[in-house]
Amino acid sequence: MALSGKLIGHVDVSKKGEICHLFRNNPYEIAIISPDKVQGCDLIDGDRGDVGSVICWHYTHEGKKKISKQIIEAVDEDNHMIVFKVIGGDLVDELYKTFTIILNVDKKGDKVVATWTFEFEKPDTSVPYPTSLMDYLCDLVKDLDTHSTTK
Repeated sequence: MALSGKLIGHVDVSKKGEICHLFRNNPYEIAIISPDKVQGCDLIDGDRGDVGSVICWHYTHEGKKKISKQIIEAVDEDNHMIVFKVIGGDLVDELYKTFTIILNVDKKGDKVVATWTFEFEKPDTSVPYPTSLMDYLCDLVKDLDTHSTTK
């Protein structure tokens, strides 16, 4: 029996649109800004940033080199949101039956907050919640935000 799960993480950021713009339109810059976490991002199919385009991330998580092949499922420019469905790589080939990553950057009160949402399906209870990956992506957003405020 598969088990559905959802995990949400929040990070305060300095600007509303820059983080989503990087992930959608300039993901290769993420490897330049944070090379210890992301080593590259290849466009596999489609046009960079378009719904339906396929990208492959090369990254290091928990001391191991990994890949994540993803399709952009949805983009909402007005609300600074992008939805990635993981279609290959370590997450879905080894751990989860399905995995979707949503990034939304929005104003909450007097703060701007980047929110990561993971929606996933575990094959059984032995597969852990992806809390380490959530921490990793929250730390990556902090790196990207620090870079955008210092340039």
